[in-house]
Amino acid sequence: MNDKENKDKRLYVQIKKIYDANYQKYGSPRITIAINNQIYGTLDIRINHKRIERIMAKYGLKARPKRRKYISYKGTIGKTAPNVLNRNFEATGPYQKLGTDLTVFITNYGKVYLSPIIDFYTREILAYDLSETPDYRQITRMLENLENKHKDMLSGAIIHSDQGWQYQMPKYREKLKELSITQSMSRKGNCLDNSPTENFFGRMKEEMFYGKEHLYNNMESLKAAIKEYISYYNSKRIVFKLKMSPIEYRTKHQTI
Repeated sequence: MNDKENKDKRLYVQIKKIYDANYQKYGSPRITIAINNQIYGTLDIRINHKRIERIMAKYGLKARPKRRKYISYKGTIGKTAPNVLNRNFEATGPYQKLGTDLTVFITNYGKVYLSPIIDFYTREILAYDLSETPDYRQITRMLENLENKHKDMLSGAIIHSDQGWQYQMPKYREKLKELSITQSMSRKGNCLDNSPTENFFGRMKEEMFYGKEHLYNNMESLKAAIKEYISYYNSKRIVFKLKMSPIEYRTKHQTI
């Protein structure tokens, strides 16, 4: 019994470290993956998730629950492009299906708008821009960021958005055409048409913003935290379906 207790305590130390490093949002399935990756360097399950679950319950560790529902920023409703994806977000490789949208972080000292582009295959944030003003210059910077980082991989991609005014601008459509990207747009009033992007916003805010607003004293500290989270999300946060982080999954796919 003493040997089992000591082993559980040692395992708890590893669990707690992973739990805290991931915004206290990992439950037993993701922690099991992370533990096995660390100890064995493989995706094969060596330590059963039921043991992890038992130890977490014993020490009172549980993924923090959702706090509130995400409501996305909406622009003027219009109709510029067809719904090419039609809720078919599955892809067979990186850079095939992308998504974009705009979300706002509201504080007592102002607002910060985040505009990202997400790869639906890897869930990687390929490019993004932060701004205190949600104007078209923000979209321009985001697309420039995407081009600078991924230009050679974008031809033939489809990018999906809601019917926000930014995505109806002729400048936006011209830039997509220049990059050989096909535009897809949600139907009016159908938030599920852009659900992967909105799900990312909700997950992000649950993990680093809701309930933690007091940690950010000014606009710069909030912006720094958003940047830090996106870096963490891309390179470290395990996507349960993929069993690894987005960048790890893209790298693995590109080496096959």
